[in-house]
Amino acid sequence: MSRDGFIAGGIFALGLAVVGGYALAQTATDAAADGPGPNLVIEVAGSTTGTIVIDLLPDVAPLHVTQITTLAAQGAYDDVVFHRVIDGFMAQTGDVQYGKGAASAQAGMGGSELPDLKAEFSDVSFDRGVVGMARSSDPDSANSQFFIMFAPAPHLDGQYTVVGRVISGMEVVDALKKGEGGNGEVTDPDRMAKVTVAE
Repeated sequence: MSRDGFIAGGIFALGLAVVGGYALAQTATDAAADGPGPNLVIEVAGSTTGTIVIDLLPDVAPLHVTQITTLAAQGAYDDVVFHRVIDGFMAQTGDVQYGKGAASAQAGMGGSELPDLKAEFSDVSFDRGVVGMARSSDPDSANSQFFIMFAPAPHLDGQYTVVGRVISGMEVVDALKKGEGGNGEVTDPDRMAKVTVAE
């Protein structure tokens, strides 16, 4: 099942229009922010290097956070590319099936061997630095892929599961190699060289 088009055509087009107005004015995520969850630590390699730290939110999306931390502990996210990066909108990664090496040309089409998850929608807004789970048109199809917001996208609120927020390294997110065209597919993308969980 394809997860690449995690936002249907009409909503996606609206998102680009809405986000465009926020992109220049939005401030960075507060690096001092913290929550109850474990941290996902992502070492980025490629044209951009650095570390992104995501505070996961098990109180908001316990099933999704458990799935992410399980995959990270297995090393499944290591060397997975940021296959879809749309400037002013979001950066998507996490395809543990097709997001590595020679298979990365198909990145965005797969997931893990773990089951898809029932949506855990919340009242947490998709602001800059917020991390959400990618899915197909089926709300209960999120698996391993996630995306990080460059700018607020209120039209996603209550439509996608929020799993965390960037608390450090938003400048690394901003520097990720951007894709081309409406779908944001990236040629020679940056990758998550190593992903670990810190309690």
